[in-house]
Amino acid sequence: RLFERGVASRRKGTRPPLPYRKEQCKKMIRPINEMKLTLSSKSSNESFARVAAAAFVSQLDPTVEEIGDIKTAVSEAVTNCIVHAYKNIIGPIYITVGIYEDGRIRIKIRDKGCGIEDVKRAMEPLFTTGGEERAGLGFAVMESFTDSLKVRSSLCKGTTVTMEKFIKRK
Repeated sequence: RLFERGVASRRKGTRPPLPYRKEQCKKMIRPINEMKLTLSSKSSNESFARVAAAAFVSQLDPTVEEIGDIKTAVSEAVTNCIVHAYKNIIGPIYITVGIYEDGRIRIKIRDKGCGIEDVKRAMEPLFTTGGEERAGLGFAVMESFTDSLKVRSSLCKGTTVTMEKFIKRK
């Protein structure tokens, strides 16, 4: 019924009132600043990725602990791309860091690797497909150092890890 009313009101040239103006919605959704970075899946790039993300976020004046949390979470996500997504080949790792008005940062790390067959199982502590030398704690570490963690994956298409953290304002 609401749909019908919305369609009818558009035909008459009037719209139902929105709770926010469009400009306000865009501000809530879009970051106020954003960094995009593409790296090859070489282990030598892991340290650069974590430092670049931390340096970008430093404009919010985070604590040393918050910077450490961000560096650790990014390190784990990038390492997962290197070790699991691309295994023995080199492929691109896409990193996007967004800063939002409310002090929230969103970090997306995406690959076009092999994907994760069972994301729920992969996120269980101590589960690994990387052999004996891997601990299987990557997602658990990311989750403990951020306020939210989402993982989307498709076999043969890749994985996107989205992490959010709120930086306390001083």
